[in-house]
Amino acid sequence: MYNYILFDLDGTLTDPGIGITNSVMYALKKFNIDVEDRATLYKFIGPPLLESFEKYYGFSKEESELALKYYREYFKPKGLYENEVYEGIEELLAELKNREKVLIVATSKPEAFAVEILKHFHLNHFFDFIAGATMDEKRTKKADVIAYALEQCKITDKASAIMIGDREHDVLGAKRVGLDAIGVLYGYGNYEELKNAGATYIVENPEEILKIIE
Repeated sequence: MYNYILFDLDGTLTDPGIGITNSVMYALKKFNIDVEDRATLYKFIGPPLLESFEKYYGFSKEESELALKYYREYFKPKGLYENEVYEGIEELLAELKNREKVLIVATSKPEAFAVEILKHFHLNHFFDFIAGATMDEKRTKKADVIAYALEQCKITDKASAIMIGDREHDVLGAKRVGLDAIGVLYGYGNYEELKNAGATYIVENPEEILKIIE
């Protein structure tokens, strides 16, 4: 039985596609890089941003840090709110709380931004703890965020905890820490990505999560 339920934020609880891609485009424009197809930036949703700027645009460490600074110039006042809650999420969270589950957010987004987003959408009251990255990017990897959440919540029985997310980083991070993982297909990953990462379960919608977590 799973009593501790950890949720990714982007692509799992909310759809941040517009806000994140607008913020990435704003940052890239500072480097004179124009992006015509927004969909090519969806790969930025989920993984740590410094890693993505380096991987997808060949930026140096210094360039990536500058790009992150520009990204936040747009994201903090505007992009953060260009977001929407996935259909069925509020009902899922309410039912899990009704079943007396402990709900936790574990995201690679800076913790302060995650808290602000959840408050904005009136979802924060469902969660016992919100774990995120540090603003200095020292804690960004999903395994580190999950480990931090487990430590802060004093969870030692890892068999009773499960991670829910839409990208391979969520699944791999959970496995590294010793948790089972549910991969969701309504976010930004796909079946092959989640299967290859080793997801314990793969679901198409929030309702299916309730069949796993009884």
